[in-house]
Amino acid sequence: MGERRIDNAADHHPDPALVQNLLAALDVACDGKRLQQAVQRASAAEDQQPTVQWLRRVLIAAEVRELALVLLPWQRFDPRRLPVLVHHRGTWSVATQADAGGVLLTDSDGVQSRVTNPELDGAEVLWIRPPPSRPADEPATLGDNLAARLVWKELFRERGWLWTIVVATCLVNLLGVSTALFALQVYDRVVPTLAYATLTTLVAGMGIVVALDWTLKTIRARILDSLACSVDQRLSQQVFEHLLHVQLDAQPRSLGTLAAQVGSLDTIRHFFSATVVFALVDLPFALMFLGFIALIAGPVAWVYVVLLPAALALGLVAQWRLRDLLRRQLSRSNERQGLLVDSIRGAESIRANNAGWRFARQWQEISDSINGYSIQQRAISSFSTVTTTSLATSAYVLAVVVGVWQIEAGLLTIGGLIAASILGGRIIAPVAQSVQYLVQWQHVSQALRMVHQVLALEPERRPDQQLLFPDAQPGTLELTGVRFAYPDSPIRQLSIDQLNLESGDRVLLVGPVGSGKSTLLKVLAGLYRPGEGRVRLGQADLWETDPLLVSTQIGYLPQSVHLFRGTLRSNLCLTGTAGDDRMLEISRQLGIDAIAAGSPQGMDRPISEGGDGLSGGQRQLVALARVFINQPRIWLLDEPTTSLDRDMEQRVWQTLEASLRAEDILVVSTHRPLMASRLANRVLVMQQGRVVRDGKPEALLPQMAKQTSSPNPPRGGKAHVA
Repeated sequence: MGERRIDNAADHHPDPALVQNLLAALDVACDGKRLQQAVQRASAAEDQQPTVQWLRRVLIAAEVRELALVLLPWQRFDPRRLPVLVHHRGTWSVATQADAGGVLLTDSDGVQSRVTNPELDGAEVLWIRPPPSRPADEPATLGDNLAARLVWKELFRERGWLWTIVVATCLVNLLGVSTALFALQVYDRVVPTLAYATLTTLVAGMGIVVALDWTLKTIRARILDSLACSVDQRLSQQVFEHLLHVQLDAQPRSLGTLAAQVGSLDTIRHFFSATVVFALVDLPFALMFLGFIALIAGPVAWVYVVLLPAALALGLVAQWRLRDLLRRQLSRSNERQGLLVDSIRGAESIRANNAGWRFARQWQEISDSINGYSIQQRAISSFSTVTTTSLATSAYVLAVVVGVWQIEAGLLTIGGLIAASILGGRIIAPVAQSVQYLVQWQHVSQALRMVHQVLALEPERRPDQQLLFPDAQPGTLELTGVRFAYPDSPIRQLSIDQLNLESGDRVLLVGPVGSGKSTLLKVLAGLYRPGEGRVRLGQADLWETDPLLVSTQIGYLPQSVHLFRGTLRSNLCLTGTAGDDRMLEISRQLGIDAIAAGSPQGMDRPISEGGDGLSGGQRQLVALARVFINQPRIWLLDEPTTSLDRDMEQRVWQTLEASLRAEDILVVSTHRPLMASRLANRVLVMQQGRVVRDGKPEALLPQMAKQTSSPNPPRGGKAHVA
């Protein structure tokens, strides 16, 4: 792109008809007449303003909001994000994917032309991202929800418990009829004649019933508690292991949201393993009790027949009202969780910059909105609970009134009325419980969606994939036609047609900030999966090779090192396969033995989350030692000496030189290439995700030094976002 600024490249702004067509292709509603009027007003006011700002103001004036606009060169654009607006050869067009390959351009007159990707080099892309109305991975039905299917599968892995619960619940409900029959016999036979012998027999029978009822309920509770614990253990283990094997570039950027999604398992497990069992088994017995009332008290049953649908309708209405409310509340709760995690991790920066007030204000704003949603939610839940209780009271009163009429007509006894009232309570209780289940279901459905989003993240290997286990040691690492862009981003971070790393290569990776060096190392390490192209480790595709085999061959040091809660020893030997001799040797060479000597516990020195308590240089040394201890075949180091002083930096390079075998491959990304240059036999220069130079250090490094010292170094084009 040279020195040319992208924003000033367009001679005129896109035609409103093209904008309208693009918005229609993106399913964004926009009134054409209102858009035309907004264009006329914007053009009359400021015709020379940059395209992104101009279009953004036009869309806001046309009441089309929450759109992200990005203007970038075609070379940096990911074609998978089509359709877009393209400025090519002085003309704006809508670019879509052509059926026969390439790109189909449609100008403002409707004229279409098919072009290839190379022909669009030098063109500019205006990409519009619409607001997501619904997550792409949200399931359409409960049957499509991965979390629901997983819970269901784990619940019914062994079905013996279900029949035990069903039998116990049936017996408990059948025994519940005995209370009504006891009252019927006492009021109709014992009270009029004072037959104490009959009363004694009835009481003895009820004692047996109560004891049996207590035993059955206790057994049922213990079975369900045991089931809940085992299901929770299996579910949490599966979700956690899935999360460990998710592609790193597919993970959500918010740690708080991710933690909240995994934490939603508890809500799901409790609902499915406990409450829903009672709903599925207890609720049908309400119809049985209704039949007994009809048999004993006749027309009294109609009172419950009328009020039963009213209670169920109340639950459905409450569920409908809670649906959108809970979704917004959970979204804000996840945002607050992310703010909490971010504030804890960046506490030093917040205090050093006196920015605590800003984060406190954000916390207050989010908390206020959550409290508002919570108040509305509790109001709806309280309304449904209170109304259900009132319906139960009304049912009892109406049943008594109807029963009195039946007694007056000689069709019902006092004992029959009391028995019907007792059985009526057994009808309303399950119905009231079902109303609460319907309200709770909205919480559970949101939790299911959150866990589904975790389970829907693409794993690094397909579960059914037949992985390769090559016996030969890899002698090459090769990239062919590799293209990489982050999800939901139109900017291509990496574009490499061909890159071969041979056995014995010592590669120095240099380039300006944001040129793609770290991304390239992550692709080479198998942490990021390219959207296009292949990465070959030896003769096999890296993504078809078993990850355990890849990790033994490739050692990767990230730019941002992380230590885990545990000890110094556990952080040095994360894999747990290295021997103590190797660990002690590397610790001595890198000076880590001095870190251990500074604590009475030595190598068992406690390390807190993130490595707090150690300096940045000490954390860097521990992370370096991990790679050295594992002795990989391919070394990928991203800024290995960034936190080290000059003496320690020299010590690291000396240790690295002594540890490298002749057949090893070394790729080092660094902004301080002088000390590393003595190891290198090859230099790769990167710009805008591309390898622009590949040569010997003695040829390239002096040229780069001259360009760096130049007062006007060449500058590449950058993407502009509004």
